[in-house]
Amino acid sequence: MKSKSLFVVVLMLAVLASACGAPATTAAPTAAPVKPVRIALIMPSATTDLAFSQSMYSAVKAVQAEMGGESALELKYSENMFKVPDAAAAIRDYASQGFDIVIAHGSQYGASVEEVAKDFPNVTFAWGTDVNTFGLPNVYAYTAAAEQGGYVNGVMAAMLTKSKTIGVTGPVEVGDAKTYIDGFVQGVASVDANIKVSKTWTGSFSDVALMTEAAKTHIAAGADVLTGSSQSVVGSIGAAKDNGAVLWFGTQADQSSLAPALVVSSQVYDWTGMLKDILSKRKAGVLGGDKYVLQLKNDGLKITFNSGYALPTDVKAAADKAVADIKAGTVTVNP
Repeated sequence: MKSKSLFVVVLMLAVLASACGAPATTAAPTAAPVKPVRIALIMPSATTDLAFSQSMYSAVKAVQAEMGGESALELKYSENMFKVPDAAAAIRDYASQGFDIVIAHGSQYGASVEEVAKDFPNVTFAWGTDVNTFGLPNVYAYTAAAEQGGYVNGVMAAMLTKSKTIGVTGPVEVGDAKTYIDGFVQGVASVDANIKVSKTWTGSFSDVALMTEAAKTHIAAGADVLTGSSQSVVGSIGAAKDNGAVLWFGTQADQSSLAPALVVSSQVYDWTGMLKDILSKRKAGVLGGDKYVLQLKNDGLKITFNSGYALPTDVKAAADKAVADIKAGTVTVNP
């Protein structure tokens, strides 16, 4: 009995000694979860338009994937914002929700960006195609030197046309739609100034029916090559496909899937470099105040050749030379 009492006393002393002398253990601090960068994108057409809107949507998705997915970059978007008042409301709504970056992807959205950006100085706004930041420190502007790819496409078109008649279908004679077509005409003339290039401006970025009719009119007048700009060129490509013998040159996105046997090449807009720079600058505390211009030289513009079209070797060589000359500055394309 006595030995049992002694054991209890010794055990209690050991416990006390352990409690007093042993270093206290603390749980390792839990790292705070990293908040994703939140980007909102407003577009005039669908994310699948194979033109202007898809070029930006695809770029944001590519950057998102590179950063690690939605946990690193959250993307919300509004498509088919043809009406500027609706787009303006969306721009303001996203900013009020605390999105870090709001991209208004349409030259018609400029006035809306200028107005809303003043009310949200901690939000980065980017818009295009234009180079006007309105003197605001939280606005980026961006555009594409679309005339460069237009020139390259024009060189190939001039070498491929047999009728010496080319049709152009454009939306409104402004922005990158105009500069692309101007460059295309210059490229054609560099090969043969006697080739006839007829242009039609429909007055609408979204009216596919008008674009279809414009293309049919050019085809009826003898055009065996077509090109054009905006999301509504699906109408023009459809008219070329129905004819079966009219070639197409695209811009803004790779349009070869719309007519695999007739699309020769496309000028593709790659906004990923710009987006990465905007993200990097925001992380460093710079919210805007600069402009970006996609060019062949900075790989913001790329010429993609349709593997489904048998492009003659001499035409491909002429296109490659035009790209190299533009990059080197030995050929200047007038916007």
